[in-house]
Amino acid sequence: MATTPESGAYLIAPDPSRAGLTREVTGTDQYGQAVTLSVVEERPLTIFLNSREIVTAMTIGDYPKYLALGFLRNQGMLSDADVVTGVDFDEELETVVVRTEHETSHEEKLQKKTRTSGCAVGTVFGDMMEGIEELTLPDTSVKTSDLYALAHQINRTPSLYLEAGAIHGTVLCQGNRPLVYMEDVGRHNAVDKIAGWMFDQDVPADDKLLYTTGRLTSEMVIKTALMGISVLASRSGFTAWGVEIAQQVGLTLIGRMRGQRFVCLAGEHRLIRDVDPATVPQEDKKHRRKSGG
Repeated sequence: MATTPESGAYLIAPDPSRAGLTREVTGTDQYGQAVTLSVVEERPLTIFLNSREIVTAMTIGDYPKYLALGFLRNQGMLSDADVVTGVDFDEELETVVVRTEHETSHEEKLQKKTRTSGCAVGTVFGDMMEGIEELTLPDTSVKTSDLYALAHQINRTPSLYLEAGAIHGTVLCQGNRPLVYMEDVGRHNAVDKIAGWMFDQDVPADDKLLYTTGRLTSEMVIKTALMGISVLASRSGFTAWGVEIAQQVGLTLIGRMRGQRFVCLAGEHRLIRDVDPATVPQEDKKHRRKSGG
């Protein structure tokens, strides 16, 4: 099991300087002046489960093992009973193969696909609501002081989100400590990487929360709930179905979190309001992303 870092330390943090994640592109601005921008790279990654091709995802290319494990886990293609014997990544072929001790029964899920909202369109196999009805989330409380502390640190962490935009970030947190910060062109990929890391490292979910830079959609709510995490927070807004599902499963859903402000549309009972918002500093514009994600 992964160890918990000291306060303020990430187990995994973004590395904006990592080779291959961005490249320089030249163009002109509104005045016709030459400009050079750092833009995010995206590349295909085909995920196999044993000998069966499952999906090709567009991704920035980091942490392919965690992305594959998390995707399969969140689609219900890997269960607690499945024993993963290996994960093989071929950079040249842009493929990752997850191997299990025994063949899994995933053919039925491949027969029905649902396209989901979001950048770099996600694909969910089978019934999106499968497993939701019987779900019971941990009744872990969350302090508003912890939420403010997390937003303050995460928004100041060097990242592709701040450097180049056009990307989403998802952060696994415990109390007031951000643990694992993943980024990708689609918010579904970012949360799948978190799920894959938790699965690989056997990390419990009952005392964790997720913070995301992206919209709080139905897919984000469902994936968070199926991961066993009871609190999902974002600096962005909500979709109606996302709110409805959060209310149905009892997930605490917090959005539009910027500076002193936030809105809770589900799971209010978990909030412990232990700090006066007026004492929280306003968000500095320099810590906002440079361009749209």
